[in-house]
Amino acid sequence: MSAEALRALHVPGKPLFLPNAWDADTARLVEEAGFPVVATSSVAVAAALGYPDGEAAPAEEMFAAAARIARAVSVPVTVDAESGYGLTGQEFAERLLATGAVGCNYEDTDHARGAPRPVDEQAARLAAVRAAAGRDLVINARIDVFLGAPDPRAVLPEAVERARAYLEAEADCVYPILLRDREVLAEFVRAVSPAAVNANGPVAELAELGVARISLGAGLWRAARGWLAEHLKTLR
Repeated sequence: MSAEALRALHVPGKPLFLPNAWDADTARLVEEAGFPVVATSSVAVAAALGYPDGEAAPAEEMFAAAARIARAVSVPVTVDAESGYGLTGQEFAERLLATGAVGCNYEDTDHARGAPRPVDEQAARLAAVRAAAGRDLVINARIDVFLGAPDPRAVLPEAVERARAYLEAEADCVYPILLRDREVLAEFVRAVSPAAVNANGPVAELAELGVARISLGAGLWRAARGWLAEHLKTLR
């Protein structure tokens, strides 16, 4: 499936549901279960490679993992590419497309500083990726201001400002990660309508809010890891 076909699956009110995989085997399971797209989880992929999340894993290893996943399935793959691994837009687009992926998450956290980048800087980075990739990449622009925010409503204006700037830079979808407050999420969706919004949570509830994409993030990996940890205790 092409990037255009993946882009067409982002329909507000009829969200694309993405269980996130972390290796070729789990990607095959997602495809075999009938899901039309495989998404990856950076924290899960990094953990499988022996690294913590937050761009601690070398870019070469993360791209290699993405390539193995893309080769393992016939459905399109969208990669959680963190914050681009310090690469220029041109380098990032070329290396990601070379894996066979047709989509990515691209977050606005500067991991070197541990804080979100200025909105203009992140918009320029997104524009550079778009210029390099053309329409061959579905860009999900992650907005991180809700992470750790004690009052989500207090950061809503900044989130909307970022979303509009990222959409102006030709992102296909905006992702206010971990925005759990449904009233605030509904306001965010209305503020950026008709743009596609990615969120986390129950499908039916988020569909009613007009969300276009739902991802589980590291949820499946954490559940599988938790089950294995408990099962291993029974084997002693």
